[in-house]
Amino acid sequence: MSDAHKSDLLLVVVTLLAAISWMFSKEAVLMMPPLMFMAARFLIAGGVLAVIALPALRRLDADQVKRSMGVGLVFGIAMSCWIMGLFHGDSMGEGAFLTSLGVVIVPIIARVVFGESQPLSTWLAIPIAVAGLALLSLENGFRPDPGQLYFVVAAFIFALYFTLNTRAANQRTVTNKRGETIEKRKVPALPLTALALLTVGLVTLVESAISEPWAPTLNNPPPILLVWVLASAVVGTAGRFLLQTYAQSLSVHSHGVVILVLEPVWVALFAAAWFGETMSALQLAGCGLIFMALLVNRWNALSRAIKGFLKPAKTA
Repeated sequence: MSDAHKSDLLLVVVTLLAAISWMFSKEAVLMMPPLMFMAARFLIAGGVLAVIALPALRRLDADQVKRSMGVGLVFGIAMSCWIMGLFHGDSMGEGAFLTSLGVVIVPIIARVVFGESQPLSTWLAIPIAVAGLALLSLENGFRPDPGQLYFVVAAFIFALYFTLNTRAANQRTVTNKRGETIEKRKVPALPLTALALLTVGLVTLVESAISEPWAPTLNNPPPILLVWVLASAVVGTAGRFLLQTYAQSLSVHSHGVVILVLEPVWVALFAAAWFGETMSALQLAGCGLIFMALLVNRWNALSRAIKGFLKPAKTA
């Protein structure tokens, strides 16, 4: 098996781990405050990755640390909205599709905030995604429930996080206010991820300390709760991001941007099997349109992937 095919296969596993993590998280927030859970999950996951990345962390300069923590701050706000959506929402499958809108919004953020040009497929995907959102809202007579609103807000902030994360992970040349050209060194993926996850843990820890009661959970925690927290931290967060980083390092021609849109599909399937969730016809139609928007948004990568798979067959 070639490295490129191995990378694609591992990324499919990444989407499965991400989807399973939704189940672990839902189980955990049924037994403890949501922000408290996020703090525990990300501090554990960030700590695991920080130990692995310790030599690389020591080589970072102050600017790299600052940018990594800035990425984590935005990520932390996004995850806070996401977990509140999971806590208040009735459908994990629907929430996964709403959160996946971040993929469609990323190019918009890059264009509006950073002035980066975008392909036509981006602008074609937007009205399809809006139509999907409209169908999901029709279920309540154009009165979205709190869970839906949290997921949509999370999607917008995730889009900003994805953009900042990409910029931090790549070498860039910028011009400061005095007209001087400054080289921004890229932050290696592993220490960047470790610092970002630890920052998420600190952000949600502060939020939880301000707004949530800890005593009921700490005084008499159900034994199974520790299982869900550790599974979310080690498997769904540290393991997932480590595997994703490794998979993306195997091949520059990986079709990961397409493969990763499988996550909401897996979540919907697992939610149906795990919690017995069902969706109405309108909800299914809305999720279907959002998934179509993801594919349209990633059409260039999708077409390259199809050509890549067809080429060996033609050669044979």
